[in-house]
Amino acid sequence: MSLLRMAGLAIVLVISLLFAVFVGDQGPWYFSWVIGTVMIILISGAGAILLDAQMDSSSDKEV
Repeated sequence: MSLLRMAGLAIVLVISLLFAVFVGDQGPWYFSWVIGTVMIILISGAGAILLDAQMDSSSDKEV
């Protein structure tokens, strides 16, 4: 399992390095775009979970 995990991390590292070389000076823009996209997805997912929890708790009070 450990060897498989290390191989996966090595592949991610190689892809990241190739991406950094190809984008060059525009690297910070792409980095912020990727981080921003991930943050939007995480925040909207957390909001959906909270809304679902609120809906469940409000339906429990009505009964």
